[in-house]
Amino acid sequence: MRTARFTLDPAFTVGEVSPRLFGSFVEHLGRCVYTGIHEPDHPAADEEGLRTDVLDLIRELGVTTIRYPGGNFVSGYKWEDSVGPVEDRPRRLDLAWRTTESNRFGLSEYIAFLRKLGPQAEPMMAVNLGTRGVAEAIELQEYANHPGGTALSDLRIAHGDKDPFGIKLWCLGNEMDGPWQTGHKTAEEYGRLAAETARAMRQIDNSVELVACGSSAQYMETFAEWEAKVLAETYDLVDHISLHAYYEEHDGDRDSFLASAVDMESFIQNVVATCDHVGARLKSPKKISLSFDEWNVWYMSRTEAQVSALDWPEAPRLLEDVYSVTDAVVLGSLLIALLRHADRVKIACLAQLVNVIAPIMTEPGGPAWRQTTFYPFAQASRYGRGEVLDVRVSGPTYDTERHGTADLLHATAVRATDGTVTIFAVNRSQTESLPLEVALHGLELSEVAEHSVLADADPDARNTLTDPDRVTPHEGTGTTLADGTLRAALEPLSWNVIRLA
Repeated sequence: MRTARFTLDPAFTVGEVSPRLFGSFVEHLGRCVYTGIHEPDHPAADEEGLRTDVLDLIRELGVTTIRYPGGNFVSGYKWEDSVGPVEDRPRRLDLAWRTTESNRFGLSEYIAFLRKLGPQAEPMMAVNLGTRGVAEAIELQEYANHPGGTALSDLRIAHGDKDPFGIKLWCLGNEMDGPWQTGHKTAEEYGRLAAETARAMRQIDNSVELVACGSSAQYMETFAEWEAKVLAETYDLVDHISLHAYYEEHDGDRDSFLASAVDMESFIQNVVATCDHVGARLKSPKKISLSFDEWNVWYMSRTEAQVSALDWPEAPRLLEDVYSVTDAVVLGSLLIALLRHADRVKIACLAQLVNVIAPIMTEPGGPAWRQTTFYPFAQASRYGRGEVLDVRVSGPTYDTERHGTADLLHATAVRATDGTVTIFAVNRSQTESLPLEVALHGLELSEVAEHSVLADADPDARNTLTDPDRVTPHEGTGTTLADGTLRAALEPLSWNVIRLA
């Protein structure tokens, strides 16, 4: 196998990593909320019904910003249903997922959940611009954030929440370009509604950060045209535009699946180009940031039949994909893609957090455990803080049916404030070890502190209820740093974290 090479030099950087890059997503879908994070009858539940075993795993995962309450769910969401005494809250049909929503877990419980996680857990609240509009958005904002002395803020206080929730980051709807979305709109319709909602929310508090809906995927017929039309209305009113992308293996084409990040990086670059074109046309010095607030491996092809067969159950088992080593390697590669564009991607939310296409699984009344995908995310969140160094790979490539020619090595590197450097690298070869050489220029590094590898002789190995630790990272061997050059051999189909001190 030909050696893959790149050079690291602190003079050549991409940008600072925003902590929000390691966000996640809690939607009222399947068992994400009920028997996921909230199960009052569970032996590990606290006084607010939150599963403490799940809270511990979320902290270990290193999640920051958590988006809520959807997702498709938000386009039928009535925030008033989710506040006040639990016994008085109405049960509603959720059209998005053909289920019944009890509203036992609502806005106050979401904020209490975040506070239990700690100060790194920031709320990211979505407003309903599908079946509702400007009035409901600013009413929710007043209820959540105003200190007191008005009808809605005093109602929050009467409900037991004296302190404002302090929600600064708001999504203006969800996937409004998608025909599947309740209240789906054209770009012109959504752009005007988003602009008017943004103006009203800024009249209450001009310091809020607002995310406009971008395209639900790069393959959407309206992609790029949608972003251009929406930003033409909202450019000076919003801070971020959203991107959503999910990847799965199609028809056994694992080579293409392993190269999924080629599409993700293309998506990011094309949205940046569209944003900057609109900014240039408006003669604005402002740069719109990207919020990749839904991304993951998701076997979506199985979902439609699952949902269409439902008859309005409450919190059914839905979208509970059990992830393999291969899935974890792809997820690691997607994390690398996000880090490689840290100059413009300032928010990212792994969708979702528990049970539903999630890194954490639970059994009602039973244990919680880590999926294979837990490990790349946790390691990236822990060691991917700092400044991203520019990585230009030279090395072997391979051809894929879906994404063209791709590098066998996908990599990035992050330099922390203490000068340590962490290299995140994926070997996409399914059969061969990949030799790696990294030239280190201007970096005071003398030792390999760790080389962690996620790989397995069985690329389809999974962690399950009966075998929760079947797949865990192991220590790489033979990795050296001498005379300013790092040398390593990356195992076939592997996620690698190499820490240099």
